[in-house]
Amino acid sequence: MPTYILLSSLTPQGVQTLKSNPARLREVNKDVEELGARVLHQWATLGPFDFVNVVEAPDAATIARVSVALGARGSAKLQTLTALTIDEFLSALD
Repeated sequence: MPTYILLSSLTPQGVQTLKSNPARLREVNKDVEELGARVLHQWATLGPFDFVNVVEAPDAATIARVSVALGARGSAKLQTLTALTIDEFLSALD
């Protein structure tokens, strides 16, 4: 199944939501599953992005739906990247 990297930065609204309800962070993972994808790994990071998520989804349309749905909430700005394993990348070069 294709893998995607979601980079997210909290908006001021998102910071307030997280501060008042830290458990919401894990609830978002359930929302992602309901949209047809699955969070494989998740890290809180320091720097320009607050969170890095490795997500598995059946196709680009599904991850687009996830990105738009999460972004529409107004609590985070997201960037979505397609990820290839090194073997997939090298095979693509052949």
